Amino acid sequence: MAGGQVGAAARRHEIPMLRAYQLWFEHTRKCDAGCRRVHNAQDGCEAGRELWGAYRLARIGRTT
Repeated sequence: MAGGQVGAAARRHEIPMLRAYQLWFEHTRKCDAGCRRVHNAQDGCEAGRELWGAYRLARIGRTT
């Protein structure tokens, strides 16, 4: 099996918690509405707070 096939297989079966965190993290890097400059996720913009909430639910096993 080539390395590319292993990577593709891993992406198909992502862990929901890690995917949710990745979405939140990417948002904070690009957000100009304030997520980039806060220390707590709850202090960010509305979209950032929603992504963080989705991460917290995924972390305890509840998917939205």
